[in-house]
Amino acid sequence: MIITAVGMPGSGKSVFAEELRRRGLPLIYFGGLVLKEVKERGLPGTPDNEKLVREELREQFGMDAMAQLALPQLKAKTGDGSKHCGIDGLYSFSEYKTLKEAFGDQLVLVGIVAPKGLRHQRLAEREIRPLTYTEARNRDIAEIENLEKGGPIAIADHYIHNHGDLADFTADTKALLDELLGPA
Repeated sequence: MIITAVGMPGSGKSVFAEELRRRGLPLIYFGGLVLKEVKERGLPGTPDNEKLVREELREQFGMDAMAQLALPQLKAKTGDGSKHCGIDGLYSFSEYKTLKEAFGDQLVLVGIVAPKGLRHQRLAEREIRPLTYTEARNRDIAEIENLEKGGPIAIADHYIHNHGDLADFTADTKALLDELLGPA
């Protein structure tokens, strides 16, 4: 099974992914593919450069670029389908379709949703790559308009509503993973 967190920036995907990691699942961070490319190009790791590289990769390889780049790793980690892994940050509907074609029902999407104001507050307060309100708003718009981000969220197999505190979200995450994988 490949458990894939989808959601807008600041929704809680990284916290969800950390729980997958705690359970021993290997994790592929789609955003890490972009960050690696930013670094390889010698660019500063800014939101603007991440956006530039993300969009250039999609222009070069198509809207399913991250899925194409991750397919060999995913196949290696899941083997014959008896092993589990996770993806943090599937973005586009095209990526979803590529992965669904490759893995069928092994692919499980978990939509993590949170109110926009709360997401933007979290993004401003995070330690790694904090965003201003304007940067967060612009990133939301760019991801919806340019990256097909709404489709995977809309078609998710399960949802976690992250509108409370971290303890509530962690409990909800653990409960869903217990349902999917069995108790930790």
